[in-house]
Amino acid sequence: MEGKVVLVTGSAMGIGLACAEAFAKAGATIIMADIKKPIEQATKLVEQGMKAVAYRCDVSDTHAVEEMIKWIVSNYGRLDAALNNAGIQTPQRPMAEITDEEFDRTVAVDFKGVWNCMRYEIKQMLVQGGGAIVNTSSQGGVTGFPGQAAYIACKHAVIGLTRTAAIDYAAKGIRINAVCPGVIRTPMAEELLNNNPELEKELLRDIPAGRMGRPQEIANAVLWLCSPESSFVDGHALLVDGAFSIH
Repeated sequence: MEGKVVLVTGSAMGIGLACAEAFAKAGATIIMADIKKPIEQATKLVEQGMKAVAYRCDVSDTHAVEEMIKWIVSNYGRLDAALNNAGIQTPQRPMAEITDEEFDRTVAVDFKGVWNCMRYEIKQMLVQGGGAIVNTSSQGGVTGFPGQAAYIACKHAVIGLTRTAAIDYAAKGIRINAVCPGVIRTPMAEELLNNNPELEKELLRDIPAGRMGRPQEIANAVLWLCSPESSFVDGHALLVDGAFSIH
């Protein structure tokens, strides 16, 4: 990824931060976008000799996303790859108990946020003649998960959007894939586990690999999907879940 310009949303922590670090180590210039401007995280990468900049963006705000892509192009000239990773979880409760506010906010970030980013990323990539996009879905995007109806519905929608957009733009040199992380030890997952102490035992029982995944393992997959090494992989939802979804 030497010399490439890469956008990673939701990069203040967890999977997004691990992916930003992986791209930076591979030689890319990283725009680390998050609703809370990840200045400290970007600064650490710069101090280690890598190229990173923090940018504050609420991906549910269409205008804010448009301005972010314009800013990237005006400062760096192009956008070679993007990971649309920003996301939130709904409180864990049965579907009929999820409030309108919780549903609307989840859809705004987890689905519309991906939609917004893709739209302006694709427009720029069409101008420059190509690029690679990866959207973060979930193992729940191909299965289900109790108490997370709004979140899981959005993750299914992300895969549908990924596949359709891949067909629309494959001949234009833009590859669009999704990564579907399994149970990964991130701050978001830790919060879920803290609220339900028995959940970790239940999850580990159902993961053939016998453990939770690490953010760096997702970053390895995302880096590959954005690199020339996966040049004929398009419209794919890549499960990285320790065989959970086929168990």
